Amino acid sequence: MTADRAVTASSHAPGMARDEPRKLAYGRATMATQIPPREIPDAPKVGMVSLGCPKALVDSERILTRLRADGYAMSADYAGADVVLVNTCGFLDSAKEESLAAIGEAIAENGRVIVTGCMGNEADAIRARFPSVLAVTGAHQYEAVVEAVHEAAPPSMGPYIDLIPQADVGDVKLTPRHYSYLKISEGCNHACAFCIIPSLRGKLVSRRIDAVLREAEKLVAAGTRELLVISQDTSAYGVDVRHEERMWKGEPVRTHMTDLARELGKLRTPDGETPWVRLHYVYPYPHVDAVIPLMAQGLVTPYLDIPFQHASPNVLRSMKRPANEAKVLERIKAWRAICPDIAIRSSFVVGFPGETQADFEYLLEWLDEAQLDRVGAFRFEPVAGAAANDLPDQVPEAIKEERYARLMEKTEAISAAKLQAKIGRTIRVIIDEVGEPDEDGDIGATARSPADAPEIDGAVYLRDVPADLKAGDFVQVTIEDADAHDLYGAIVG
Repeated sequence: MTADRAVTASSHAPGMARDEPRKLAYGRATMATQIPPREIPDAPKVGMVSLGCPKALVDSERILTRLRADGYAMSADYAGADVVLVNTCGFLDSAKEESLAAIGEAIAENGRVIVTGCMGNEADAIRARFPSVLAVTGAHQYEAVVEAVHEAAPPSMGPYIDLIPQADVGDVKLTPRHYSYLKISEGCNHACAFCIIPSLRGKLVSRRIDAVLREAEKLVAAGTRELLVISQDTSAYGVDVRHEERMWKGEPVRTHMTDLARELGKLRTPDGETPWVRLHYVYPYPHVDAVIPLMAQGLVTPYLDIPFQHASPNVLRSMKRPANEAKVLERIKAWRAICPDIAIRSSFVVGFPGETQADFEYLLEWLDEAQLDRVGAFRFEPVAGAAANDLPDQVPEAIKEERYARLMEKTEAISAAKLQAKIGRTIRVIIDEVGEPDEDGDIGATARSPADAPEIDGAVYLRDVPADLKAGDFVQVTIEDADAHDLYGAIVG
């Protein structure tokens, strides 16, 4: 995993939308008795730097939503902030270094910094390097973060401001209006040798399914056209509560991935369209098979993000992950028979301790067979606290680099062939961004197909689009060209 930065402070990540600060104007009144007008104090301002995965981005949105409900305003730069929050990533050592660099930058530019997120469990190390930080809290500790902000920059509470209704202000979003991440659970019950997520975020804790569906319904009603379902293990949703039933729309619904997918597939946008529902971090448990027909029916986006990590049985056993790669290949074939357009993305680790050349060649052959649509790869990196650090036969860095390059060459060739096969087809895409007219008055746009998740997969680049096209629109396009990662085309008609 790489640490992608989504910022609501000094800078802003490409492709992300920034909520513009709202300034509420309050009228003044003077009474006949000449009582001096009451001055309403300015709302304290909070800046945020959000690092890491989409799950951390959701945490940032929830924190900012709580703070805005408490009367805080958002600052678009360090200079204007009364306090700066840094939501850290601690999954890999490289991510930790980026987090520490962000903390250092915030201290240098502002000086009043609160640290939260996955590195919060290393509070002593953070304070040793940055003794001036105001507070350090762990991942998804929303109450502790809000309390720390209240202490550092007390909210402008009073009998006048307290009477201002907050319920309809709306949630803070750090993503564009047309897509939203929907977090369904926290934590993980796996004990993978290379991962420290359970120690950072704890065991699996599933959200109530009626609360998840209510949030999804609210997001779609507010303009979301694509829901990205995220968690540490989406397939395990509800295991911790024994898949308890809750009432939704007068019917019982289980806290289970298949029930969730079915109900999300019933949502409709205000103009009657079916929003995309994209499933991330799906472990290939048997019940995943039941979701594929929903994709074939157009109720769920035909896309599965499955973290296979490797294919060699020897390496998978060392990683403490299921070693059923042959059965997985059979199931992928069955999924494609039911839903031919399904796109499967995954990530793989090369250079895991004990990985032999034979293991790596096995992985390459498995990829030839699996023909995955989107693939990311990582060189194994020791992370403090991970069991894999103590395994024998560590792989030299030079060999990691060579294997990484070969794997990426292999997956790029597979991707290029798959995208070439789409030339001439007409597909539905969602618009992410519409450009400005060029010197000839032509307008281009960036879109995504069902096979492309935002920020991590490819794009569909469109020429000569209508001037009234906007982000979030669904349109039919004819594919005219392709490269190894992206498609190029024009809107039909």
